Amino acid sequence: MQIDPIPIEYIRNFSIIAHIDHGKSTLADRLMERTGATTERDMKEQLLDNMDLERERGITIKASSVTMHYEYQGQTYMLNLIDTPGHVDFHYEVSRSLAACEGALLVVDASQGIEAQTVANTYLAVESGCEILGVINKIDLPAAQPDRVIEETEQVIGITEEECFPLSAKTGEGVDALLEAIVTKLPPPEDKSDKPTAALIYDSHVDEYRGVIAHVRVFEGKLTKRQKIRFMSSGKTYSISELGKFTPQMTAVEEIGCGEVGYVIANIKKLADVTIGDTITDDNNPAQTPLPGYQPPMQMVFSDFYPGGTTDYPKLRAAFERLALNDASFSFVPQSSPALGFGFRCGFLGLLHMEIVQERLERESDIDVLQTAPTVSYEVETTLGEVKRIDSPSVLPEVQKIAEIREPMVRLEIITTSESIGGIMKLAEERRCTLLKTEYLSPTRVIMEYKAPLAEIVYDFYDVLKGISRGYATMDYEFLEFQKGNLVRIDFLVNGTAVDALGLIVHRSKAEKRGRRLLIKLRRAIPKHQFEIPLQVAIGGKIIARETIRAYRKDVTAKLYGGDVTRKMKLLKKQKEGKKRMKSIGMVNIPQEAFMSILDTSGD
Repeated sequence: MQIDPIPIEYIRNFSIIAHIDHGKSTLADRLMERTGATTERDMKEQLLDNMDLERERGITIKASSVTMHYEYQGQTYMLNLIDTPGHVDFHYEVSRSLAACEGALLVVDASQGIEAQTVANTYLAVESGCEILGVINKIDLPAAQPDRVIEETEQVIGITEEECFPLSAKTGEGVDALLEAIVTKLPPPEDKSDKPTAALIYDSHVDEYRGVIAHVRVFEGKLTKRQKIRFMSSGKTYSISELGKFTPQMTAVEEIGCGEVGYVIANIKKLADVTIGDTITDDNNPAQTPLPGYQPPMQMVFSDFYPGGTTDYPKLRAAFERLALNDASFSFVPQSSPALGFGFRCGFLGLLHMEIVQERLERESDIDVLQTAPTVSYEVETTLGEVKRIDSPSVLPEVQKIAEIREPMVRLEIITTSESIGGIMKLAEERRCTLLKTEYLSPTRVIMEYKAPLAEIVYDFYDVLKGISRGYATMDYEFLEFQKGNLVRIDFLVNGTAVDALGLIVHRSKAEKRGRRLLIKLRRAIPKHQFEIPLQVAIGGKIIARETIRAYRKDVTAKLYGGDVTRKMKLLKKQKEGKKRMKSIGMVNIPQEAFMSILDTSGD
């Protein structure tokens, strides 16, 4: 199928951005249906969500794109839609998609109103220079209040009533008016077709048979089949073997013109050869300067993964290598622990990202893993003046070599109902958050902005927040800076050996109380062995508490029946000597629950 070229003034590139679960994927489905990009027979919910995990959880994880054609007043328009994730962990996917667009549809739920990530995504769109249209979705719900939400949108985000379109993506009501607005109100790309080729790589994925497939947006010149191209960051050259559009299936074309979106296949073997944000140019007539790229995604959460059960180390490495092919924001480096053997230190964007990776490991590669408590990365300045980024408590230098430890701080935005303010302020105070400002969106809803330590909010803060607000509060955060903090390392010793994987970096004011509490949890989580196990907690090398797991005793005298008591004493003495020897060389099996108990901060 050949897609005919369309003049640049009739091209529209846009993204759909929204808070999680406000109906982005359903709206994308409806737009594809109305423009004939997909037939009713092929239609299924969340058509652009290709991964099983995306469908099950009802969330978008990877950005995906589709090219549609729309007839308006006798003219055919090319609409290039890039669907984006809504969850805070996949912020970087949203910013990448927006850089390839001139416009954005901001979807707001008509029953829930503006949420924390709605505001965050709007800032991203404005920074990218996108023209924004408001979409008030789910007007078919009994609880929908479109007029109130339009007023709120105008007050908070500055999108006027004329730029807001009430619709129901589920029933299709109001979708035609939105399509008209896309072609009349969103700007076309700038015509730079006479310049040398410059195409931005905004995403990529690996196909088993065709190698790396780069998703591109052409900003200058054009791309043609069999053209010799150069990647400007690495200087590597390739010959294009296939060009195409997502319609939403991959459809081959002869060329991708200026302002258009598509994919490039050029016999590229490794994903590492394709950098997201790189510029593709013509090898014979290269562009003078590359297009502005992206900041590389900053990994904020780290966790150790060790092979468990039936899985061995090479199998785990192979699974991680496969995962890293399609997820540039995930990283892993080899790691070893005296207690757990060989494994990997993995970096993630956030906790949901970590959960998704773990679930994909178990599903796609049938891997059994032992995972340690996640930690955030810190900056350490040594007494010699060196500044190091550390992502594991085990690599923290000795106390006498540390000048200061800096922890990552984030700007935290919480949108909630006014009756939950007291409970949320108490929670924020417990987690060392500093209130920056409070602003009322309406008489019943308020937006609170905090400066917060990432380590305090990354694990269970969101769950507790939902509990306090009876499910109404939403939050969003973005990294600000590393800030000096009064932090110490807590070490846990099991049978006299420090277990690196259990170590934590915490604020000094909470260290002792938390160390003692976790030691009790650890005692309950580790099963009894045939020998006594001492558990100790140390802060800065000084032991502050001890618990003991008593040995369970095997009845060695069960087979005796009567006879002299000395036979019984002899067997008990032999057992005692055996236990003593076992204690000195015995291995303690630490179950996954013990690591997870370290995570639980409830009751801190």
